[in-house]
Amino acid sequence: MTSPNDIQLVFCTAPDADTARRIATALVEYRLAACVNLLPGIESLYRWEGGVKSDTEVLLMIKARAADYPMLETRIRALHPYELPEIIAVPLTTGLPAYLDWVRNPDEAT
Repeated sequence: MTSPNDIQLVFCTAPDADTARRIATALVEYRLAACVNLLPGIESLYRWEGGVKSDTEVLLMIKARAADYPMLETRIRALHPYELPEIIAVPLTTGLPAYLDWVRNPDEAT
């Protein structure tokens, strides 16, 4: 049995729904992600250029194989308008085995 550690959840924020959808679509089309959830309306508070900023953003929750991370990051950076986009990968420790198998091979869904 394959370990769930070969699957990761990648978080990325985008400034608006159109940008988020464009990034998500590219990741799925290029087979760099099995699934991307778009969560609109999150509020991000952060330090930038010497002050505290606040923005409403869209969170992308990306389910992907860990081996694809370098290409996934490259694709996000190419499509993202931010100078410093949030791209954070979290390894999975467990999950529904059938779902994790699907993330590994989404084209083989039954």
